[in-house]
Amino acid sequence: MRNVMRRTLGAMAAGAILAAAGPVLAQGKVLKFVQNGNLTILDPIWTTAYVTRNHGYFIYDTLFASDENNVVKPQMVDKYEVSADKLTWTFTLRDGLEWHDGKPVTSEDCIVSLQRWGKRDAMGIKLMDFVKEFKAVDGKTFQMVLKEPYGLVLDSLGKPSSNVPFMMPKAVAETDAFKQIDSQIGSGPFIYQKNESKPGEKHVYLKNPKYKPRSEPASGLAGGKVVKVDRAEIIEMPDSQQQVNALIAGEIDIIEQPPHDLIPILKKEKSVTLFNWNPLGHQFIIRFNWLQPPFNNAKVRQAALYSMRQEDYLKATVGEPEYYKVCTAAFICGTPNAFDAPGGLLVKPDFEKSKALLKEAGYDGTPVVLMQSTTLPVLTNVAPVTKALLEQGGFKVDMQAMDWQTLVQRRTNKGPVGQGGWNVFHTFSVAADILNPISDSYMVAAGDKSWFGWPTDPVIEKLRDDYAKETDPAKGKALAKAVQDRALETAQYGWIGQWYGPGAMRSNVSGWLKAPVPVMWNVEKK
Repeated sequence: MRNVMRRTLGAMAAGAILAAAGPVLAQGKVLKFVQNGNLTILDPIWTTAYVTRNHGYFIYDTLFASDENNVVKPQMVDKYEVSADKLTWTFTLRDGLEWHDGKPVTSEDCIVSLQRWGKRDAMGIKLMDFVKEFKAVDGKTFQMVLKEPYGLVLDSLGKPSSNVPFMMPKAVAETDAFKQIDSQIGSGPFIYQKNESKPGEKHVYLKNPKYKPRSEPASGLAGGKVVKVDRAEIIEMPDSQQQVNALIAGEIDIIEQPPHDLIPILKKEKSVTLFNWNPLGHQFIIRFNWLQPPFNNAKVRQAALYSMRQEDYLKATVGEPEYYKVCTAAFICGTPNAFDAPGGLLVKPDFEKSKALLKEAGYDGTPVVLMQSTTLPVLTNVAPVTKALLEQGGFKVDMQAMDWQTLVQRRTNKGPVGQGGWNVFHTFSVAADILNPISDSYMVAAGDKSWFGWPTDPVIEKLRDDYAKETDPAKGKALAKAVQDRALETAQYGWIGQWYGPGAMRSNVSGWLKAPVPVMWNVEKK
């Protein structure tokens, strides 16, 4: 708590200096936000980490955005047209868009930003398969010409979460998509203050005085991004109990994701309000490395899935049934593409079947390296459950503990475990990221173009292509089921339960928007 007080006093002093320097901080309203992990990577295209995505929404903007009802609306785009043959999409930007360095946002900036995003994101990669070319008509208007009609253009450009098609200056967006950018210049509602930010302690953002919000009311991630504070700080505070104590004491204003076991404490506090900012919830994921033994063998991956029991994970990590749901649908229960897995897979383990498959695969008992994140509370207990379940299914497991940012870096390593590689790890997704076979990055099975784990399966890629082209909703649902069935057949990855959880904020804070992302515009502090 003493460290928090020192940070608070330091922030107050910095605020006083900046307030004296100009009108930006005239009201001196500082919003202190604790997200679910430390922010060390600042490139939201290079990584899918949600802490980095959150940073992206502070400083960047998007061409389109999804509202509270998941309807895609124009954001940086003023108007758009589609040709009669559905092949040419013409986009015109809003007036007054400019980068934080004062330069205007241009068509060329947007084209290069989309091209970089389209090399990393699942929906972006699929969209680019259909793109013939981009054309800059003038400084504010550009065209995207398709090879054939594609029904998910707006869904792709307005996708809410990782990877988000954030717009960046052309010189920044020209960075290799597989290398991290070194600039934090965006056109969004906040400006990043690199000189005041200290990774591991805090990240500082000032209200962008030149940002021109849309005229529509804010809804989800769409509408007017009106900033109602002068300064926002991401406070890095890994200890959950410290977060809760600091919130109750008024030293911070918002906790993105308080641990479920501490929610009863927050419920009793009159100074704290709980807010369900992401009603669709989240899904836990188990991811296998297809490149390295033993999970390069489909039977070994299948054995792992036969060892899974969702409720073990949900009880260990969430606890209260109020906040979780046993669900064997890859594309989220309660949504149009939800289908149950057959035969109790993922909910009723068959350890004998798992052992038999390992024997057929010739598994030699070499321990599999399971990476455990210890700094995201909701993930800390997931890996120990997997270790116990896999060992009952005949595996030997070497669980290696590390902080989340180390895991995020290590999961990029395609090499053997002896050279810093890995075999299996866990993550989670907001439900809005995984509602169909195209948005679900875990379903990509295109080798090097796949998400970490790098599965390769031409069959599932053909099914995903068919889904992308299908315009009949009934046929689309059938294809979504076929994708899920194929993913289970090859054990591409595992989905191991849905969960929900409110954020927490001081009672003098209001305006937090319902969205798949915790965004800080529209938030007011009295």
